[in-house]
Amino acid sequence: MAVIAKSGSKRWVAAADDAARKAGVRVGMAAAKAQALFQGLMLVDADPLADAEALERITLWALTQYSPIVAVDGTNGIVMDTEGADHLQGGEDPMLTGIANRFRGRGLTARVAIADTWGAAHACARAITRDTVIVPRGETVRAVERLPISLLRLPDKIVGDLRTLGFQSIGELSNTPRAPLALRFGPEIGRRLDQMFGRAGEPIDPIRGPENISISRSFQEPIGAAETINKYVGRLVVQLVGELQKKGLGVRRTDLIVDKVDNTRQAIRAGTAKPVRDIAWLTKLFRDRTEKIEPGFGIERLTLVATWAEPLEEIQKASSLVEDEVADITPLIDIFGNRGQRVYRVSPVASDVPERSVTRISAIIDHDEASWNGHWPRPVRLLARPEQVDVMALLPDHPPVWVLWRGKRRKVIRADGPERIFGEWWQRTSEWAAVRDYFIVEDESGERLWIYRSGDGVAAETGSHRWFVHGIFA
Repeated sequence: MAVIAKSGSKRWVAAADDAARKAGVRVGMAAAKAQALFQGLMLVDADPLADAEALERITLWALTQYSPIVAVDGTNGIVMDTEGADHLQGGEDPMLTGIANRFRGRGLTARVAIADTWGAAHACARAITRDTVIVPRGETVRAVERLPISLLRLPDKIVGDLRTLGFQSIGELSNTPRAPLALRFGPEIGRRLDQMFGRAGEPIDPIRGPENISISRSFQEPIGAAETINKYVGRLVVQLVGELQKKGLGVRRTDLIVDKVDNTRQAIRAGTAKPVRDIAWLTKLFRDRTEKIEPGFGIERLTLVATWAEPLEEIQKASSLVEDEVADITPLIDIFGNRGQRVYRVSPVASDVPERSVTRISAIIDHDEASWNGHWPRPVRLLARPEQVDVMALLPDHPPVWVLWRGKRRKVIRADGPERIFGEWWQRTSEWAAVRDYFIVEDESGERLWIYRSGDGVAAETGSHRWFVHGIFA
């Protein structure tokens, strides 16, 4: 398949899938040539307006998920300032992997890069062949010097003229004296190079959805003291809650955008487990984190944005002579969540396979009456992945005599089993004949393990017949 763009009577390939590229179809190629090159090529007319709308929707989604500062980057990208927000995702590497996986789960291929500057991240994301890349701090020059000048975000006319002059890479261009380039091409080349290498600021103007409620306060004289910042943040919270109340909403995620006099931005995000309009609590969440603000030469504007809001109705408490005390742990969950720790509950799932029989749910969700079926006991701790062990056991139905796990040989004193679990062939055809035989074994120290043999001990197609530890009993 190839997407065909039009300009007057000209038609060319704007995008192509893997199969078309393997057949020799290239972006920029004339549509007639592409069709002649590959007879089975399916041509689809490009729709730039629909693409732009889809990219904007994805950007607004990323705003609620990853960072307070997110914007559209060109026609096919998103830029995010994740400094101060990546800890909520477990760090840079888990965040990048999670982003790539979530796009892949929706049938989209994403290339994700983190670098010191917008320009370097833009170039690296479009140059890499793998899903993710992290450019270490201070390594921008080494990361981009061999990349083509087309990734410098210059107009096509300038890029073409530079190639005519023999320039191919960003490193070659950056090592050339500025004066001749500026005389011929103007200041654009120098500005883009300075932005890429961090010598000039390039603030991201964050996207805002029509439903986002935003309150701002500008200052004639820049502020920087922590007490002053907290005072004005408290006033912004009062105004924001007033707007939320008018619309019957409660906020789940609130962003504080700090604009500094040196044309840079910093952001702080506070999230809550459920919709709230509590002025005191929202103020406290931000005051606990304003110490992370680096005012630099001063702050000229503060903006508070309700990035994620949900309907919130006032609940009237029933009058009673005896008040029922209900322990509300939501504030504790909010504190842990804003420190980057994930708080959740687990809920049963209808599956016999142990690792598929639970799912994570919100920590404040109503109690789920669902339960696990079966009469066999389950361990209090299920390992993230089954760990292979060495055992001595008689096939096909006998429990192990001893187990060698994590460098320690354990003599089995008591055992119960086997409990046979069959593969879910309706979900995975590879599990058509797969089985596991689980045993509960107790060693001489009293520790009880949940172990299984992959396979029935007879037929090879049922499993590898290797043994694994899957859980630990209390």
